[in-house]
Amino acid sequence: MTTIILNHQPYDGTDVAWNALRLAKTLNKSGEEVNIFLMNDAVDLARDKTVKPDFYDYDLVDMLKKMYAGGISLQVCGTCNARCGLFKNEPYFDENIASTMQALSDWVTQSDKVISF
Repeated sequence: MTTIILNHQPYDGTDVAWNALRLAKTLNKSGEEVNIFLMNDAVDLARDKTVKPDFYDYDLVDMLKKMYAGGISLQVCGTCNARCGLFKNEPYFDENIASTMQALSDWVTQSDKVISF
């Protein structure tokens, strides 16, 4: 099992979030069980209000939704909802993904690999 922790704002002028999602998708396609935990400004990836900028090639929110629907485990920091991202206090696209530091702690201790972006 691999847990990937994302911290960066989705469209921050880099490809950090995109590359993290690409890695998660590739690992999952290869048969690896993948957990994604969003915290800090990365929580905007789980908000429908986050819209792909015209200058960016990929819709990262849609990419994450498809991965989640396809079986990748997703949890998003509940505390960060009110504290982080451009869209503070906006709901996540699925209320069931709001999570806790305890859930992340459990994933970290159960995982073979933990990667932070």
